[in-house]
Amino acid sequence: MSAREEFWSIYREALPILLVALGGGLFAGIVLEGMVESVERFPGLLVMIPVFLATRGNVYGALGGRISSGLHQGLIEPTFERDERLVNAVAASFINGIGISVVIGILTWLALLILGWEVAALYELVAIMLIAGVLTSVVLIFGLLALIFAGFESGYDPDNLVGPIVTTLGDIFGMLFMLFAIGLVEVLA
Repeated sequence: MSAREEFWSIYREALPILLVALGGGLFAGIVLEGMVESVERFPGLLVMIPVFLATRGNVYGALGGRISSGLHQGLIEPTFERDERLVNAVAASFINGIGISVVIGILTWLALLILGWEVAALYELVAIMLIAGVLTSVVLIFGLLALIFAGFESGYDPDNLVGPIVTTLGDIFGMLFMLFAIGLVEVLA
């Protein structure tokens, strides 16, 4: 395949998912707009949102890269059957995703406290991040695997799909589950 043909192949595969990602990003922005009132109730929330969304991409982008490499090398089959490599990659990503969510809540609280800014209670910020982190992790893992496997089976290069899929799923479900977690913590606190 020539360089020109490879370019157009990548472009053809990536463009549709990038358009879906654009819609997903707009939807996440609309959800964020709906959270404005919660910012007053939970000072520090706006500090956590970009970090939370970025870490979803970091953790699950790495998972997608591992899965993509495993598919290319024939080490992973595009099925939901038990596979030690797949289980280990998923477990590590799940633990990292949840762990970093808790760290985000703690570091946000500490940073705002040190700066002398108003900040919600530590348990509130950590609870919001933990709930949103667990729920988002589950959706990202299964959604990412399902879409990568389906794309691979359809002849798409998973390397072209991982980034936009992780970004879109992370933004949409990250914001939805954060909104849900805020509501839940408001009711319980």
